Amino acid sequence: MSYDKITENIIGAAIEVHKTLGPGLLESAYQECLFYELSKLGYSVKKEVVLPVIYKGIKIDHGYRIDLLVENIVVELKTVERFTDVHTAQILTYMKLGNYPFGLLLNFNSKLLKNGIKRLINTLE
Repeated sequence: MSYDKITENIIGAAIEVHKTLGPGLLESAYQECLFYELSKLGYSVKKEVVLPVIYKGIKIDHGYRIDLLVENIVVELKTVERFTDVHTAQILTYMKLGNYPFGLLLNFNSKLLKNGIKRLINTLE
């Protein structure tokens, strides 16, 4: 299955979660529900994937965690007023460190989830 189709299905599942729960909850609630929806669709989904930093050949476990990893697509969830450059930098760094090709930044604090979606491509892959 293509990354475009997987991304489309992730967004569809996220919209379903958002329509059901609405904005205003903690990120962890959306994470659990989205994990459920994506697992139900048959995807390989991992939660809280540990992402070590490799510095000059040394592995440093610093506690970075990817919210959801769906078929090698990084999915970062937020419940913020609006995305900032730091949110984008965070997911791009996760994609670079893990050598993941695509990422989705989802803000569940949006009135309409479609206004809280940002797709990213790892151009350093």
